[in-house]
Amino acid sequence: MAKLSKKDARLRRHKRIRRWLVGTADVPRLAVFRSSEEIYAQVIDDEAGHTLVAASSLDKELRGNLDDKTKSETARLVGELVGRRAIEKNITKVVFDRGGFKYIGRVKELADGARKAGLEF
Repeated sequence: MAKLSKKDARLRRHKRIRRWLVGTADVPRLAVFRSSEEIYAQVIDDEAGHTLVAASSLDKELRGNLDDKTKSETARLVGELVGRRAIEKNITKVVFDRGGFKYIGRVKELADGARKAGLEF
């Protein structure tokens, strides 16, 4: 059997995780995607199939502030932004979907930023 690429291995982990994680209207799913340069976060109601809140390192609200920041600092700011936007829509509890990525570095920073903004998970 051929060795899996990093992407295929991550997608396999993500499928395995998603068997158990489901976002509902009461407790939506906070999904994270990390590319080599950017980071994205969405709060999703899986039952309705809708994205309730989203934020990324490409957001206009953050773009000007990121010039001198590291990727980890950027991830924390994205987490705080998605957390603030969720709180504005009366979403306080979420389930965290790390998307098959390890819970270290930028993924952990994003989660910490969301918690700092007031999200519970």
